[in-house]
Amino acid sequence: MLKVEPIPAFQDNYIWAIHDGHCAAVVDPGEAAPVEAFLAHAGLALGAIVITHHHGDHQGGVAELLAAHPTAPDGAPLPVIGPAGERIGGRTVAVREGDTVDVAHPALRLKVLDVPGHTAGHVAYVAELAGAGPSVFCGDTLFASGCGRLFEGSPAQMLASLDKLAALPGATRVYCAHEYTRSNVRFARAVEPDNPALAAWEARVDALRAAGTPTVPTTVAQEREVNPFLRSREPAVRKAVAAHEGGPAANDAAAFGALRGWKDNFR
Repeated sequence: MLKVEPIPAFQDNYIWAIHDGHCAAVVDPGEAAPVEAFLAHAGLALGAIVITHHHGDHQGGVAELLAAHPTAPDGAPLPVIGPAGERIGGRTVAVREGDTVDVAHPALRLKVLDVPGHTAGHVAYVAELAGAGPSVFCGDTLFASGCGRLFEGSPAQMLASLDKLAALPGATRVYCAHEYTRSNVRFARAVEPDNPALAAWEARVDALRAAGTPTVPTTVAQEREVNPFLRSREPAVRKAVAAHEGGPAANDAAAFGALRGWKDNFR
């Protein structure tokens, strides 16, 4: 049985710990101190590091963690798994779409998807976790009710990446790397004010945050209902984008790009 727990970091990051009660793999450790505190409190060994993309708040803690944990519990060098198309410090396993990585400690299998857009070589990891179900660790590509900024990719790339994630089974849990949900929902409501699922989700988000509880993971099925970036082809979303832009978009990628640009400047 595996459990997934968030390790809060910085102001609004989540480092994800996947563990079996004895050993943990950590996803996107932007800083080491919160990971060390979590491992010590839970009595866990570090078995692997998994990285989705090169930004410092996702890999900044790798060197310090490797210095403190040079080997996995079996005595082998601690594996650091990361995208082949990006510079990841300390990486020992370079991955790209179609790869499957077996992690020994804890025992899990990660299937790799290329999801460029936020960065050029961003990847996501899909896993069927015993006890936790189907899961995707998607870094800064897909957020609860939102998506990442296009720092290195094009609207067409990000749209294709989100289509890939949206095609996963609906029950798949979405483990993204930031607590951006409240601001994302505010924007989503501006785009689709008449979406009843979104109104219900907004109330739920407010209750969760008032209680100091993370809003993630969500599920792929929920994101299909409330996330404007997965709904950019929906008539209501296209109408809102056209009204904001002063005219209809030429194609799906242009509409998505206009939606992302709207979000970039939304206050």
